[in-house]
Amino acid sequence: RSGKLTPSQVAKNIIATLEDCDKSTPPLRAIVQWDQEQIMLMAEASTARYRNKCTLSYLDGIPVCLKEEFKVVPYHHRVGTVYLGTKPETEDATVAKKLREAGAIIIGASNMHELGTGTTGCNPNRYHKIPRNPYKPNHFTGGSSSGSAAAVAAGLCPVAIGTDGGGSVRIPASFCGVVGLKGTFGRISGHGCLPLSYSTVSVGPICTSVADAAIVYSVLAEPDPLYPYGLKQPKATLSDMCALDLKGLKLGVDWKYFKACDAEVLSICEKAVEHLQSFGASVVEVSLPEMEEVRVAHAICILSEMRDLLQPDLNKHFHEMNLETRATLALASQFTALDYITANRQRTRSMTFLREIFTTVNCILTPAVPSTAPRIYESDLVTGSSDLSFIVQSMRFMQLGNFTGIPGLVVPIGYSTAGLPISFQVMAKWWDEAVLLRIGLKLEQFRYQTKKPSIYYDILA
Repeated sequence: RSGKLTPSQVAKNIIATLEDCDKSTPPLRAIVQWDQEQIMLMAEASTARYRNKCTLSYLDGIPVCLKEEFKVVPYHHRVGTVYLGTKPETEDATVAKKLREAGAIIIGASNMHELGTGTTGCNPNRYHKIPRNPYKPNHFTGGSSSGSAAAVAAGLCPVAIGTDGGGSVRIPASFCGVVGLKGTFGRISGHGCLPLSYSTVSVGPICTSVADAAIVYSVLAEPDPLYPYGLKQPKATLSDMCALDLKGLKLGVDWKYFKACDAEVLSICEKAVEHLQSFGASVVEVSLPEMEEVRVAHAICILSEMRDLLQPDLNKHFHEMNLETRATLALASQFTALDYITANRQRTRSMTFLREIFTTVNCILTPAVPSTAPRIYESDLVTGSSDLSFIVQSMRFMQLGNFTGIPGLVVPIGYSTAGLPISFQVMAKWWDEAVLLRIGLKLEQFRYQTKKPSIYYDILA
């Protein structure tokens, strides 16, 4: 607003940065499709609006990227594959359209795990390659919204949009030390996004701060006539988000569940709970029942739905898929209709338990991911990586939110001795994202320093 900087100047810096990070060793591979002309057109229009004092929203002139799972004109809707999106898109997904209407500058499509089938972000195919964790380039970003988290952490843009069916926004945000919000199921429209799993996937922003996540949430969260799941949602608010304290809030912790993580992660997460208590919140011990059943039932639901959608792809493009994707979909084909029905009965049970728990507490606290980002090995660059035990472990604190549709927010709270980010998660009842953001703002104050990633670009310089 002061005119010291224009969206056009920022856009030029971003274009120079995108050229640079593709040439670096190793390449960052956060943004896999971008177009200089498109970026400058949006930036110049925004610059004119600032000059004429008629900006469209808080996001006017702000650089954003969208996971390749979303349709974004004029990019290819490849969804992390080599065979989808053979022609440039002619129609935007609802979130892309809303960001454009808000004046945001879409800088491109971000990298992702092929078809969203994993939590490392490892995608060795020719269009994508392995995105690097800006904190330690020889470590994974997490997935499946891998490029979105890497782009934000490396400073390419303060906002990226991802999807989360088994932690796919929250895991990469955690591994890359940025903020990730998974909205309530249906809260933000998924229209124009490949419906890989229609009952578990939510859309959400990955941002540099909780305040940024709140701004993006307030722009994107509303019913979309083209997306039936969120039509009956209550109005999104940011009520009490900026309250000075957390007095009156009850924070639920199932300590047995909470403690199933690495010692380094546990130690810092326990201190974060004490930090929240210092703002006047009370910690209430809760019991999350049948979490092992939730884990299995969520896996059955997400894999069965993906398998159903991707059956034609398997028949036609099997040999073009990454080896890991083939293995995952082969596993998915072993589930029966009876398994799927039983899993959905478990969902009803789990939602009933949560309704009861949320009458006594405002939210549930957990570590975000039980460990820090895993290493990338040479063979991963060529053949990919398939580590089922890691996938299961990385989703430990994520699946409840995907399975029952409740919202979750992850906030970075510190670093391991090796310098990798550690994050904390808050989950709330359906449609109560406002309380997550309120607690998130206080959680941010816990981290006494923010370490600069080893790959970092200052696009305002």
